[in-house]
Amino acid sequence: MYTPVVEDYLKAIWMLQQVEAPVSTSRIAERLELTAAAVTAMVKRLAEQGLLRHEPYYGVSLTATGELAALRIIRRHRVLELFLTEVLGYEWDRVHEEAERLEHAASDELIERLTRLLGEPARDPHGSAIPTASGEVDREEHPALSDIEAGSGARVLEVQVGEPEQLRYLGTLSLYPGAEVVVTEHAPFNGPVSLRINGEARVIARALADRIRVSPLGAAHSEGDGAGEEG
Repeated sequence: MYTPVVEDYLKAIWMLQQVEAPVSTSRIAERLELTAAAVTAMVKRLAEQGLLRHEPYYGVSLTATGELAALRIIRRHRVLELFLTEVLGYEWDRVHEEAERLEHAASDELIERLTRLLGEPARDPHGSAIPTASGEVDREEHPALSDIEAGSGARVLEVQVGEPEQLRYLGTLSLYPGAEVVVTEHAPFNGPVSLRINGEARVIARALADRIRVSPLGAAHSEGDGAGEEG
């Protein structure tokens, strides 16, 4: 077990590595809301513990040991999020902060018991993959909703949105993982995306559509059809 501070660093670096690698110390400082000096000192300590590799002026990357530790804390966080929504009835826009508070205190035994209770789930309430206890995680890339051509359908797999207000808004549109949508129009010049969700006409900003990962379903029914299948 590592300290909560170390776990926060490892989790943050792993998340950042999914976008850029190696990760700059400035990006770590920004994500954790810390000073560059504090991050530099901690990075040196983590490198000495064999949890990451650090090349000055180039960036950091997790070692195999560091990645396993990061995935274990991410597993805890995502299982807790699912427990909070599925069992305790929390809204999906409120679970992140609660899971942040609980993840450092939860034992591996508790997480495994919760996992069995939840039926060995593969994804959390936002559709993010839950790592296995051995550190394996689904890394398959999926297109964004904004990449789906007009006239085609898709099933929502993951909502990569962390802001509670935006999650609440997407919830009012029923844009949860599992929802089936039909893209009806892309406005030009990076304008909004028009959709049908459960038969209802909706419009969302392209910036939000960029953060919703989907599985394409191919050409949708004709405009007169009830093209918003239940999801």
